[in-house]
Amino acid sequence: MAFSATFSRQLPNLIAGLALMIAALVLAAPVGAQVTAFKQAVAEAAAQDDDIAAFYRENDYTAIWTGSADEHRARRSELLRAISLADNHGLPVTRYNPDAILEMLRNAQSPRDRGFAEVELSRVFLRYARDVQTGVLIPKRIISQIVREIPYRDRKTYLQDLPKASPAAFFRALPPRSLEYNALLKEKIVMEKLLSQGGWGPAVPAGKLEPGDTGNDVIALRNRLIAMGYLKRSNAVGYDASLTDAVRQFQEAHGLNTDGVAGATTMKQINIGVEQRLQSVMVALERERWFNTDRGKRHVLVNIPDFSAKIIDDGKTTFQTRSVVGAAREDRPTPEFSDVMEHMVVNPSWYVPRSIIVGEYLPQLKRNPYAVGHIEITDSRGRKVNRGAVNFNRYTARTFPFAMRQPPSNTNALGLVKFMFPNKYNIYLHDTPAKSLFDRDVRAFSHGCVRLAEPFEFAYALMAPQSADPEGEFQAILRSGRETRIVLDEQVPVHLIYRTAVTNARGHTEYRDDVYGRDALIWKALAKAGVALRGVQG
Repeated sequence: MAFSATFSRQLPNLIAGLALMIAALVLAAPVGAQVTAFKQAVAEAAAQDDDIAAFYRENDYTAIWTGSADEHRARRSELLRAISLADNHGLPVTRYNPDAILEMLRNAQSPRDRGFAEVELSRVFLRYARDVQTGVLIPKRIISQIVREIPYRDRKTYLQDLPKASPAAFFRALPPRSLEYNALLKEKIVMEKLLSQGGWGPAVPAGKLEPGDTGNDVIALRNRLIAMGYLKRSNAVGYDASLTDAVRQFQEAHGLNTDGVAGATTMKQINIGVEQRLQSVMVALERERWFNTDRGKRHVLVNIPDFSAKIIDDGKTTFQTRSVVGAAREDRPTPEFSDVMEHMVVNPSWYVPRSIIVGEYLPQLKRNPYAVGHIEITDSRGRKVNRGAVNFNRYTARTFPFAMRQPPSNTNALGLVKFMFPNKYNIYLHDTPAKSLFDRDVRAFSHGCVRLAEPFEFAYALMAPQSADPEGEFQAILRSGRETRIVLDEQVPVHLIYRTAVTNARGHTEYRDDVYGRDALIWKALAKAGVALRGVQG
């Protein structure tokens, strides 16, 4: 932080000095020779990058950075300021090396030197612009289940658009403009200051504490919650009503059941330090850059670690319910992607995925052909198969020729309604007969799909724009018992995201457990790329 502030203060003087040097250089040699040498150097340096080469070829190798005009000086100034303060966005300053850029400009003693400097500025500019707009990392290279399409912009357009705009305005517009991104930037500053001040103090050594307890562990819990801002200063030594209420507030802010008991799950979250929370914020900033796109005026947002599903209208949450997501096993985590919900199916059949058929049901059928009797076995024409006439032991996972289907019922694995946004990952939202799972703090139990605690109410909210009586219409179809498709008049984007640091409706940042360990992997990759934590001196 000290380096960045010093650099920022010195930057205007440095730029002014460079401008004088460049102006002197322009006057030092015949114009024709200068132009030729400059253009040759630009062409030579740009040849290493197709986009940069195409841009300069199309603008006749004209400088946009290294001229002596005011607009050139303004562009240099804004670029140097942006890359020197890149860590404000959680980006690695070393990746842009502002010191090296300044040194190159100082040493540009000839038109040829200036040509090489011109291209280097464009190269650094493109790297920074893409990093701050759509992320430093390529997510699928780190985690295969992040299959989101990153909204990359054509690199050449950055260079084409920069000369048409005010440099300051152009650079301000590069980062995501979402409220979430801005809230995370503010939380980053808060957490950095906390980190520089030593965090929230000692961790609580107890595994579990509850109302009525006393002793040193309770005092440690009290002090920790005071430092976190959930409890007013107190000398109380017992787990009293005030401490119980503070624990409940903490639990609510961390997506836990608000029972006021500091059990194992709650205690784990209480004992996570400022450094790890700051890492969550830095990862969330990078994830927000990957998600820098129009999400839709109305959209569904599923935050996997939050175990929630929301309907968002005009930026406000109009419906929210608990969810169950994929289990934290190699073949079951819920992937991250976006698609569009087209319809819902009331009284759905469950067409068992091939992976479950051969991985779970076939071994049971080999032991007992009448196992999983609630599931129909069907042939390639959809006809029901007589189990007693089949020797299941003759089949392997590769050769098993049958499909399996569970007809509509109250005990159907999909419950009584499913919400479809057709995708190649075979992921959708649905009801479930296993209602007790929604009472747990950690709700990662499915094969990958997202189960909803209040699926009927979710359906009513989705149908509201197209029905005068969404509940009545839905319930009439439900009572029929027939498998029925309800098409949405306006398709709704669905976004499956993964955020362990997220902003609530009051603008405060809340934290969730890294249920799949994905954020830990992303932080490791960011650190390898040069991102570092910093503490702001108070």
